[in-house]
Amino acid sequence: MPFTLPSRAPSGPRRRTLLASAAGALALAGCSASEPSADTAGGSPSAADRARARAARDSEELADRYTAVIAAHPALTERLTPLRAEVVRHAKAFGDGAHVTASPSATVSATAAGAPASASASPTVPADPKDAVGDLAAAERTLADARTKALAEMPGELARLLASVAAAGAAHAYLLSEGTK
Repeated sequence: MPFTLPSRAPSGPRRRTLLASAAGALALAGCSASEPSADTAGGSPSAADRARARAARDSEELADRYTAVIAAHPALTERLTPLRAEVVRHAKAFGDGAHVTASPSATVSATAAGAPASASASPTVPADPKDAVGDLAAAERTLADARTKALAEMPGELARLLASVAAAGAAHAYLLSEGTK
């Protein structure tokens, strides 16, 4: 009986494939490794820093709206508390808005793009709970749309964060509007 060697098929990726993948990953990471957050001219914050601060403030204002609705309509507490908690997490992800203050022109452009303007100390809440929830859904939808529009002008990581938070806002708007039907 002749002795034959078993054919040996590679059990995993070949070394060249791994090396090419690693080189591609390094090249890709180099393209989006860090965001330019250094001061541009004379200590003024970059456009990305202003957008991040504006997004944090918008999320904080939305959280304040949730708080006002919960205070005015305690029966909605169980339903709205998880959504409010997510909005607070979004504000923290953007940096709480306290680090950089946007210039007046940035605020004007955000308002023109459909983002909510600075809210007063206490948002007004409709007396009817369905209307209050409908207002929250509209605010979530408006903010999600504004963030979606701003994506094209933002650097990589901030654009991904804006996209994620915009998608969450759209989901919140859906959940809020489904409950009012």
